[in-house]
Amino acid sequence: MIASVLRLGPKDIKTLRITDDYSLHRVVYSLFEDCRSDSEKNASVPSGFLYADKGGDRNCRLILLLSDREPRTPEHGVLESKSVDEKFLTFDRYRFEVVINPTKRDSKSRKIIALRDREKIAQWFIEKAPASWGFIVHASSLQVKTLQAKQFVKQNHSVTHGGAELTGELEVVDRSLFINSFQQGIGRGRAFGFGLLQIAPLKISITN
Repeated sequence: MIASVLRLGPKDIKTLRITDDYSLHRVVYSLFEDCRSDSEKNASVPSGFLYADKGGDRNCRLILLLSDREPRTPEHGVLESKSVDEKFLTFDRYRFEVVINPTKRDSKSRKIIALRDREKIAQWFIEKAPASWGFIVHASSLQVKTLQAKQFVKQNHSVTHGGAELTGELEVVDRSLFINSFQQGIGRGRAFGFGLLQIAPLKISITN
């Protein structure tokens, strides 16, 4: 996997016409050749890359990227990339940060419902993590910050993604599932800047 940081200055943002979340999505996708067929896209086969908008100040905006291939050299902005060491994913505990699109399916209507209450988001994340993403979350460390919804128009359709920024500590319980979660992201809306697990090891695991 390749970890990258894209730095955009004010002139870059203006030239690239980054005005909303969809235009940022467009810029990120321009950095990678889409290797998927139309049928794979319709089947929601992962694109092979994730990103997270870290914001910034009036001088610089930072975009984090994780991909299974090298990104293209951008025409605007500065891109720095490096390979993720395999040992990075062998630790038992990590501090994490993730911007996620918290949703659940209603048992009666089967519709997807957005979660907006912080306590409900925390409960949903803690309950879902072990079986879906391969880790448990230390509830005492978990902090939930609800974010303004991402809204934009795509192909004449209005799209809204609710978001929450979660930070805390996690412990790996299923290594292969955890690695898959890191590489492919978690939750919905990954094509629009959700789901990238930003992690930092807390201690070295003991392995045979």
